Parts: sequence; C-alpha cells; structure tokens
Amino acid sequence: MLKNQIKTVFFLALLTALLLGVGHLIAGRNGLTIALFFAIIMNFSAYWWSDKIVLAMYRAKPVTKNQAPKLYKIVKEVSQMAKVPMPKIYIIPTMHSNAFATGRSPKHAAIACTLGILNLLNEKELKGVIAHEISHIKNRDILISSIAATIAGVISYIAMIARWTAIFGGFGGRDRDGGNIFELLVLAIVTPIIATLIQLAISRSREYLADESAARILKDGSGLASALAKLSADIKQKPLRAMSTTESTAHLFIANPFRGGGLVTLFMTHPPIEKRIARLKELKF
Repeated sequence: MLKNQIKTVFFLALLTALLLGVGHLIAGRNGLTIALFFAIIMNFSAYWWSDKIVLAMYRAKPVTKNQAPKLYKIVKEVSQMAKVPMPKIYIIPTMHSNAFATGRSPKHAAIACTLGILNLLNEKELKGVIAHEISHIKNRDILISSIAATIAGVISYIAMIARWTAIFGGFGGRDRDGGNIFELLVLAIVTPIIATLIQLAISRSREYLADESAARILKDGSGLASALAKLSADIKQKPLRAMSTTESTAHLFIANPFRGGGLVTLFMTHPPIEKRIARLKELKF
C-alpha cells in the first residue's frame, strides 16, 4: 500500500515539474505564470463541480433506502467498516456493468452503480466493489485524479499553442535561447504524450491501492477478485459506447467501460484485470 502511495506522490511531482518546465521553456517566466494560473483555476473548478457533471453525464439518479434496500445496506455497512461518512447512492439506468465513486471529499461523496452491475454480481462480489469505491473516497483518489487530469490538460493546451506558434513562425522565426522552431515543435508534440503517460500511471497506481484497501477493509479479497473477473467478461461482450465527452471519465470506473483490452499497458487507465486479481489473491490478512 505504501509503495503505491509513494508512486503517486512521485508521479504528481513529475507531472507538476513537467507543467512548469513546459511553461518556462515555451514562454519564459510569463509562460510559467500562465501555466500556474490555468492550473489553479482548473483545479478549483474540478474540485467543486466534477461530481455533479459526471453524474449528470451518465443520467445517474439518487436512490433512497426504500428504493434500493440491498445496495443501501451494503454501502452503509462498508462505510462503517472503513470509518468514513456514508456517501450518497446513485443508480445509472444502463445494463452495462460498472460502478464509480465521485465527490470532492469523504463528506461530499457519491457512489454510482449501474443496473447491470446490480444484476450481474452476488452480494459478496457487490460488497467487494463497494469497498473498492469507498476506498477511492477514503484515499481521496477523486481529487488526486482530478488534479492529475487538470495538469495534463493544461500541458496539452500549452503544447497546442506552441505547435501553432512553431508552424506559423512564432518568435520571429529566429533561434530562442539556443533553441529553434523545430525543437519547439518536437517539445510541443512529445511533452503532452509524456504528460498523458504520467496521468495514466497515477490512475493505475490508485486502482491497485483501492483494490488492496478494499480487501483490507473487508479482510477478504475474494469477493472483489470474483467481481473483477465477471466485470471484465461482461465489458468485453457489451462495452459502453464511447464518445469524446465520456471517454475522459474512464478512469473513474472500477473497470474501463469502453474497451475490453488489447491496449498497450502504458496507455491504459486501469491495470490489467488479471494482474489486479493476482495481487488480490496474494494478500495476507
């Protein structure tokens, strides 16, 4: 668990350094200031409103104890075991099987489950999934992933400006601080790729951490391991339809809802399901 926490701190520091470095290299001190300004504004927005946006995006509906007694009971029980405030509960009206947690803090959190996952999993498996999502809340992973996504987004934005500047002969077409337009163009193309890779590495690290935290909360990882196997098979058969507005939320879900696999590991929002299951089976309690 400590290993994944250290990796997250390292990757966030690396991502921040990359942002500051890009801002400084492209536009000197002014670029650095602009990059910081964008990062602060966008982080503030993501911190306060991302939960409402993503719940509305998937048409999630809040439910009460009477409307979903089984789910309410599990969420309440696991919340008490994890010693966090009980999050609000939402159901997403789709037969695609998945779940996610969102919210700016443990006191302002929500868990959303699809109708598909409620029908697919038994009580033990669903409890493992809920423990995973509550672990994300307890570990403040929603905030961490929002910060990482925001910084990576700002880097991509600055790089886009740099590309257009290089293409249209910015900086007077002359060398700048020993560099030239070609070097600027390479920087503008390579840097956002590196930023994305770091952001995805953070996401994968937090998934491993949430898996382990969930297993330790329940003192049993078998339910979550079984749930992950079922979810993987189900998503391969009926993945969620990806759109430009929704694909950026893939990291929120317990399993990537848009692709069943086949991607290079570096470009995955989640670790391979097989590795997650293997790690859960290795845990000792």
